[in-house]
Amino acid sequence: MGIVAGLDSSSEYTRIVVCDTDTGAVLRQGYAPHAAEAEGDGAAKRTEIDPQAWLMSLGEAATGGVLEGVQAIGVSAQQHGLLALDAEGSLVRPALLGNDKRAQSAAADLVDALGGRAAWADAVGTVPTAAQPVAKLRWLARNEPEAAQRTAGVLQPHDWLVWQLLGRPARRTTDRGGASATGYWSAATEAYRPDLVELALGHQVALPEVLGPAEPAGTTPEGLLISAGTGETMAASFGLGVGIGDAVVSLGASGSIFAVHHEALADSTGTITSFADATGMHLPVVHTLNAVRVLRGTAELLGTDLDGLSELALKSTPGAHGLVLLPYLEGERTPHLPHTAGTLAGLRRESMKAEHLARASFEGMLCGLADALDVLRGRGVAVRRVFLLGAAAELPAVQAVAPMLLGAQVVVVRAADYAAIGAARQAAWALGVAQGTLSPQQPPVWQGAAAQLFEPSEDEVPVGQAVRQQFGAVREQTHPGAFASGG
Repeated sequence: MGIVAGLDSSSEYTRIVVCDTDTGAVLRQGYAPHAAEAEGDGAAKRTEIDPQAWLMSLGEAATGGVLEGVQAIGVSAQQHGLLALDAEGSLVRPALLGNDKRAQSAAADLVDALGGRAAWADAVGTVPTAAQPVAKLRWLARNEPEAAQRTAGVLQPHDWLVWQLLGRPARRTTDRGGASATGYWSAATEAYRPDLVELALGHQVALPEVLGPAEPAGTTPEGLLISAGTGETMAASFGLGVGIGDAVVSLGASGSIFAVHHEALADSTGTITSFADATGMHLPVVHTLNAVRVLRGTAELLGTDLDGLSELALKSTPGAHGLVLLPYLEGERTPHLPHTAGTLAGLRRESMKAEHLARASFEGMLCGLADALDVLRGRGVAVRRVFLLGAAAELPAVQAVAPMLLGAQVVVVRAADYAAIGAARQAAWALGVAQGTLSPQQPPVWQGAAAQLFEPSEDEVPVGQAVRQQFGAVREQTHPGAFASGG
């Protein structure tokens, strides 16, 4: 039996899981928080950190012999961060994190500079947002020109952590998943676009080598193998064990939907973001701005909490007595309605009851996510199972309504550190290839996530279709042609 570790360095903490290489069974775990320096609020909020905090957190999480006997380590970390390095490999400024919003105008300028959203989607499969490193480079060039001029190399958080674990070698690496989130590497061509880096920063920089899924980044002097590492989304997908036919819906305040696909999807509207995964496949992603914030807002309006809202919703019936909530409380990305607001339609005396509004909030949120899922289906992405992630997936109303509206088997997995587990699985794969026991084309088969399965019954399928038709009619009346060109 071999032993490997996966570490996940998020914006708030480091988690370590130590796993059996053959089964994936978690043997030991470690945890430690780390703090970011946040200032401002709203659109002006910015977050940056001295990445040494990540190393300190890692050291604390590894205390008590957590890593004893480990043969290989995989690293997962928060996506979209930017670490700008000088010619000697030292940081020119603190790391800029993914939730830094200061680069919003820089992202918009980059879109215009290349000729629009379609030009970017064609070039690298993504349209610049404030989160992405390419936009952060443009922000750096405009706002901190001295730091920008000194920048000779760039890394993302998982790249930097891997580099540190290996003792800062001359060779710097990343993986397909991490590279696809930068805004200057294409998942379709599997190549960098250095001209886009120059467009953003004003000059060329050293970019990390992109490793294959099972290729190691290197070995420490003590003989510990370090795998390529990857971003949190890609690691969580690998940890969940999703494959072709599976989609993952993440229920946070906003929502994201990604699916495993055999090819990169070019989308001229930018509705689909074309990421690569950690296995050699692809992860097309569609985002919504409104998910659990819809439920929380409705719960506050009704003077209850999410559990109470769920209980109320189940007292109503499908279609919420004709009440329809378009859940665009923060504008919306899918469909592209950045300046709109939510809409409550179908108000009649008989529908003005708390249970119907509660039901409409769940149906509105899930119909919005189903719209996003249909964007992927419309591009040929097979969806037979939908994994629901997030605390709201445990709500009985979500579990009752989701299968009929999403039109697929719904899988609600038990809470676990799936990003860390995915990183450990990557480490086991790289170790197995190095030892000659695994193929570079076939990752280790680990036990699946513990889950509850929810199937739409034959009677529920037409009911779900009717609810979605009711929702779609209100959406089309309120926002004509919102999906006419893919979002």
